[in-house]
Amino acid sequence: MRNDIIEYLHKEVYQRCKQPTNKFGMGCYYHIESVAKNAELLAEKYGADKEVVIIASWLHDIASITDYSMYEEHHVYGAKIAEDILNELNYEDEKMELVQKCVFNHRGSVNLEKLSKEELCVADADAISHFDSVPSLLYLAYVERKMNIEEGVQFVKAKLERSYNKLSDESKFFYKEKYERVMAVLQG
Repeated sequence: MRNDIIEYLHKEVYQRCKQPTNKFGMGCYYHIESVAKNAELLAEKYGADKEVVIIASWLHDIASITDYSMYEEHHVYGAKIAEDILNELNYEDEKMELVQKCVFNHRGSVNLEKLSKEELCVADADAISHFDSVPSLLYLAYVERKMNIEEGVQFVKAKLERSYNKLSDESKFFYKEKYERVMAVLQG
């Protein structure tokens, strides 16, 4: 396991998230951190290359936090940025290509086929990470979007339902209890 690269990416993402140019604020850092943790769990469960999955998780939103103008196509730009960073760190070409595919195919809102276990792990971890950041979603609803209580609850529930529905069938089963617990809290 290339812990040196993982540690570097952890610090690099943290620094980029702190920049005033990052429109998503530090909430995005916690999202990315959650993706990395969930992707590692899924890699163990599905027998995927854990190193590739963790590295791709730290890089999956790198374009969005670097320059908001890349947001709409952040999966495309992110794959290129991942290549640039990993080349500088002398990461092996074969694994770098798999990391790039994970970054490129991570978006659940863009219908891209996940061909490897690693791609599936990163995409599913990205979707399920929203269940680890419910306070950030509530902040978005009530503070940023100025919603009333009912609108905010409906907004968060809809976001979480969409995220859960993006999961592969195997991951839906794996995360079903977490999904049900969070939704029960929001039901009141």
